[in-house]
Amino acid sequence: MVDSVAGGGGLLTIPAFLAMGLSPQDALGTNKLQACFGSGGATFHFAKAKEVDLKACGRGILFTALGAALGTLTVQLANPGFLKQIIPILLIAIALYTLLTPRLGLQDARPRMKEADFYLLFGLGLGFYDGFFGPGVGSFWIIAFVTLLGFNMKRATANTKVMNFTSNLTSLLFFFIGGHVLVVKALAMAAGQLVGARIGVGLVLRRGARFVRPVFLTVAFAMALKLLFQAFHP
Repeated sequence: MVDSVAGGGGLLTIPAFLAMGLSPQDALGTNKLQACFGSGGATFHFAKAKEVDLKACGRGILFTALGAALGTLTVQLANPGFLKQIIPILLIAIALYTLLTPRLGLQDARPRMKEADFYLLFGLGLGFYDGFFGPGVGSFWIIAFVTLLGFNMKRATANTKVMNFTSNLTSLLFFFIGGHVLVVKALAMAAGQLVGARIGVGLVLRRGARFVRPVFLTVAFAMALKLLFQAFHP
C-alpha cells in the first residue's frame, strides 16, 4: 500500500528474498516480478481515474524502458554496492528540501523544464538506476515531477507509477532472459501487491497532495536510514 503512494517497497521485499537464500541477482529479478503487480495495478487505477494521461507519457515510457534495459544488463555483470552510501544521502537531501518547502507539491506550478528534455534525461537516468539498483527511485521520480514539471504531489505520484511499471516490466524481461526470476516465490507476494495498490491509490485519489506529502517524507527518511545502516553494518 505504502509503495503505491510513495515507493520503497523493495526495501522490504528484497531483504525478504535474500533471507530465503536467493542470490542478489535472483532477489532483484524475483522482486521485479512481484513489483510489476503493484506498479501495474496502481497505474491501471490511476489511469482509470483519469489522473494520468498515458499518451502524454509516451516519450517517458520509451526512455525509461531503454534506461531500465541498460541498467538490468549492467547489474548482471557488475556490483551495485558502491551506490549504498550515495543513495541515502540523496534521499535525505530530497526529504529535507521537501520538508523545508511547505508549499512544495500542494498544487500545480509552472514547469521549469520542457517535457521532452525531462523525459530524455530522467527516463534514461532513473530507468537505468531502477534496473541497476532501485531503492528510492519512486521518491526521485516524484520530486523530479514536482520541482521540474510543476506537478502537484497527487499528479506526480500517478505519473511516477507509470514510470515505475515501465522500468519494472522492462527489467523483468531481461532478468527472465538471464534466468534470475523465481516465479513461484514472486507470485506468492503478487496478490498482496494488487490489494495494496488498490488501497494506496484510493487514499491518494481521496485525500490528494496533502496526504501524499507526509507519506513521501516518511518513506524517504525511512529508506535513507535503512540504507545507511546497511551500508555501514553489512
